[in-house]
Amino acid sequence: MKKQMNYLITFALLTFSAQLFAEEQDWVKRSNEIAYKILESGAKFAPEFSGQSGVDGYDEEIFDLKDNLVQRQLKNAEANLKMLHKHLSKEKDPRVKQDIEIMIQSVKDSIEATKVNDAKVLPYGNVIGLVFAGFNGQLDKQVPFERQKAALVRLKKYTGEAKGYEPLVELAKKRLTERMGEKGLIKPYKGEVEQDIQRSPVFIEGLSQVFAATDLTGYEDSLQLLQRQLSDYNVWVKENILPHTRENAMLPRELYELQLKNYGVNATPEELIKIGQVAFMNIRFEMMALAPLVAQKMGYETSDYREVMALLKEEQIHGDALMEEYAAVMRELDNIIKRHGLISLPNEPARARMATAAETAQQPAAHLDVPRLVGNTGEFPEFIVPKIEQNEDGSWPKNDYAFKAMMWTLSAHEARPGHEMQFTTMLRGGVSTARAMFAFNSANVEGWALYAEAISKEYMPLEGQLYSLQARLLRAARIWLDPMLNLGLITPAEAKRVLMEDVGEDDLNAQTEIDRYTFRSPAQATAYYYGYEKLLQLRASTELKLKDQFKQKDFHDFILKQGLLPPDLLSKVVMENFVNPLIQ
Repeated sequence: MKKQMNYLITFALLTFSAQLFAEEQDWVKRSNEIAYKILESGAKFAPEFSGQSGVDGYDEEIFDLKDNLVQRQLKNAEANLKMLHKHLSKEKDPRVKQDIEIMIQSVKDSIEATKVNDAKVLPYGNVIGLVFAGFNGQLDKQVPFERQKAALVRLKKYTGEAKGYEPLVELAKKRLTERMGEKGLIKPYKGEVEQDIQRSPVFIEGLSQVFAATDLTGYEDSLQLLQRQLSDYNVWVKENILPHTRENAMLPRELYELQLKNYGVNATPEELIKIGQVAFMNIRFEMMALAPLVAQKMGYETSDYREVMALLKEEQIHGDALMEEYAAVMRELDNIIKRHGLISLPNEPARARMATAAETAQQPAAHLDVPRLVGNTGEFPEFIVPKIEQNEDGSWPKNDYAFKAMMWTLSAHEARPGHEMQFTTMLRGGVSTARAMFAFNSANVEGWALYAEAISKEYMPLEGQLYSLQARLLRAARIWLDPMLNLGLITPAEAKRVLMEDVGEDDLNAQTEIDRYTFRSPAQATAYYYGYEKLLQLRASTELKLKDQFKQKDFHDFILKQGLLPPDLLSKVVMENFVNPLIQ
């Protein structure tokens, strides 16, 4: 999932009559008008991503890096909070009131995070990566050409060619250095800054590819100027920021627990460690039992699960055949879903493509590229597979995304019945923006995708089942390795050893995981298994109450129609609007 998408998706109660549908549209419209005010008020700070959240009119604008940024952001948030409380005091419809409460909580969380980080953390951000991400989204082939034209205006504002604008890199230098002399602030992590410096040339070159893939003209001189500015800025970061970094990636406990909360994980680090270690052992026992069956089927002499996985990984597929094989697996998963009544399928097929080199540098893991969900004009989600570069001698490197046994669970997670189903369902249904954009957290997003792997696993071939368990083992590892690293209970080297020796990740993926836990997204990786367990718990409670009336297809359809509600709110909605009508 894309990192810049801080907000995401959705709530829609079942409708049983035309009258109820009309009533629902009325309250959704009223709720959306309030939500749009919040979205629009924040668009001026990061307009590059406002279009993806459904706010129009900011395609020509650029990041706000002017003086007193944090103070102005907090003032804006406090004004929004006051406005929301005013609406709440007057609102009569319980559905709109609940939407307003969701927005209030979202704004409060944002204020808390902003204040804590401002008080404790020295500002740092990968400006070059953000510029690339902004243009890559704005110039996506699914964005209408009329909107793409705004990139030409934005380009000149970045460079300072536009009247009244200072080059973005000069503003970034001011923001990164203005508090450098303050004592007690947590400095940026050395490994993060080094990695940003190393990857920046790929982003800078990638801008040429992004613009060249469009029908835009007249951008060449300004783009070359921007690329020179960004290259010089990268040198400046190396000379002025890198010497003022910290060696240890570990976060203070207060900041780490705030991260957990922001990702929807309502548990202490110690609780997560216990959950993860028990789950890790149970899943590994399952893999030990399944591996001999896979070995027998494939004709392997070993039955050790690690060795069986390594042999399966040798069956590499590259070139054009790779994406063709993904397409074949995705078609078969669609057949499985229909044949076994897992969930209602969309009419159109899921889409997948291979990333560019720059996209892979930005996001080295497979993911779903999500279009804007509010104001969508026909854009669709895409399952993105990282680019695999051929060696100079014509051979191909061994890659964790390039063998069929792994494709089953990865496709179930990112495509169907996982993330692609989540977002396609949301795009098809009319839902309130509050529940679409403010109720999001990683626990409900990733919990569903891991659950989607689980409900598909029994229908996969044996080798696919083994790698489905391997993927679950990785998520169980995350939920205890991430907090242990951030509490200083394990070293990065030891955590990487667990990932490579016990989970079966290759060196590149294992290091990507460590980077994720330590500085890319501390705490986020714990949300997968946490959200998965919450969904399993909800299903168990639902089955217990409904008994013979439980139908998994109806349950799954209902879950997806709720969008990305947090686990506790989702449980409440399921009991009130799915379970109770069936048992009363």
